[in-house]
Amino acid sequence: MTKKNNNWPVWKRDDKTIVSCTEKIKVMGDNFDEIQQIIQDAFEDGLLMEVMDEQMRQTLRNIINNLHNPIKKK
Repeated sequence: MTKKNNNWPVWKRDDKTIVSCTEKIKVMGDNFDEIQQIIQDAFEDGLLMEVMDEQMRQTLRNIINNLHNPIKKK
């Protein structure tokens, strides 16, 4: 079961206005709760397999840094 995090940021659009649609906010929260749990599980698995803590953290940062925005506005 995914643990709920009630501390996600106020989501904003590119023009800095706040996303106020309740359903969009719920979907974002659910998505990030799930991502957080998946990452935590993978991190703990790595620790159990004796992988270095810092190496796993760096790999996770690399994954984030390499995300591609397929709908970037021109």
